[in-house]
Amino acid sequence: MDDNQASARLLIVDDEVVAVKNLAYALSKSGYEVITRTSGPGGLEALESTQFDVVLTDLRMEHVDGMAILDKAKALDSDVAVIMITGHANFNSAVDAMKAGAFHYVAKPFRLDEVREIVARAVELVQTKRQNRTLQFLVDQEMSGPKFITQDAAIQRLLKNVGQIAPTECSVLISGESGTGKELVARYLHQHSRRADKPFVAINCGAFQDELLANELFGHEKGAFTGAHEARAGLIESADGGTLFLDEIGDMSLPMQVKLLRVIQEQEVQRLGATVTRKIDVRYLAATNRDLQADISQGHFRQDLFYRLNVVSFNLPPLSERRDDIPLLAYYFLKKHALHMDRPVSDISHDALEKLTAYDFPGNVRELENLIERGIAMATGSELGIEQLPKNITDKGLRVIRPRSDKLQSLDEREEEYIRWILKETSWNRTQTADILGIARASLWRKLKKYGLDDS
Repeated sequence: MDDNQASARLLIVDDEVVAVKNLAYALSKSGYEVITRTSGPGGLEALESTQFDVVLTDLRMEHVDGMAILDKAKALDSDVAVIMITGHANFNSAVDAMKAGAFHYVAKPFRLDEVREIVARAVELVQTKRQNRTLQFLVDQEMSGPKFITQDAAIQRLLKNVGQIAPTECSVLISGESGTGKELVARYLHQHSRRADKPFVAINCGAFQDELLANELFGHEKGAFTGAHEARAGLIESADGGTLFLDEIGDMSLPMQVKLLRVIQEQEVQRLGATVTRKIDVRYLAATNRDLQADISQGHFRQDLFYRLNVVSFNLPPLSERRDDIPLLAYYFLKKHALHMDRPVSDISHDALEKLTAYDFPGNVRELENLIERGIAMATGSELGIEQLPKNITDKGLRVIRPRSDKLQSLDEREEEYIRWILKETSWNRTQTADILGIARASLWRKLKKYGLDDS
């Protein structure tokens, strides 16, 4: 149990004194703050005076029953989770309780392990919903700059280091799987740098062939090639005084790496077809989902360019390694896209949230955002439910596991296996595969050709 859950406050209402004591003891041992009442009126009084995360109440009590406790708890705090406990279990009472807003329903005699598990899930959901209220402010302020939505300790430490490096002029290399938020880190670095009022220019190096990439980066003079009817500055010039973000730098060809290295070293750029160079002042940030050290050893990436870009490095972990962030991010994206799409979807069912939290997210944060946006578009009410999630999440077990092997694999073997798996999951839809991988179709085509998958 994490610190947030351990600080949760629980109310137990039951007119069986022994049952209350036993349950309170067990849940207190789990780290919760537990308050007990042995009558319905006592339960109502406790609800009036104290805020609770979870209420466990007997259904059948004299004077004030569990349904009255449920109604009062929800009227005072719509986020509170109410768990019905009764020795009079029947289908109709369960349905009535759930329709009235109960989180769960268990029958006596119950197993303590079962109750602990249900309470833990309830606490997680309630605390996520309460955190969700603060997310509306972040959504409203979204245009003011990049926001990191996280409660993961490792990511918070990384952001602290990013904040320390931002005001410097150091080049930074950001690594991590596709969809983990590498560009967000780059924008954060720029926003908190001395160049924040200057341009932030980004380009995906894997999205262009060499000729087009050279034109995009360096620009051209009038008449430099057929169709060059007027001179145009490239992105490097456009970033003068500011920051240039080179996404997927590992997909850049060796000849282009040589040209870029010269620009970085000399701090000047020469347009295509020009005879003179132009001085520039640019900070370079780069990102990759590849192991550039391995690429260097295989002759696919220049070591001198690597050292120029890798003055400081940050590695973003995949979403599967920070699952506590999934509910938080899910609610953030729910707020964001419901607002943008003008849809009345304001909540996520606990079943849907459990499925999302258990899913392995090969596409990382980007995939989660796409799932939430899709769910909002398909939702018919105010809640995004399990019916709005794709079948590859809802039809499988607790987790969609990424490809694994009993033997240690090389980076290329792992990448090939993963791409083959995504292709299979998407019925060999290359556009969808490229979207999930977070790369351009041109980059995917090169990888398919590299691994002999282009004719499959």
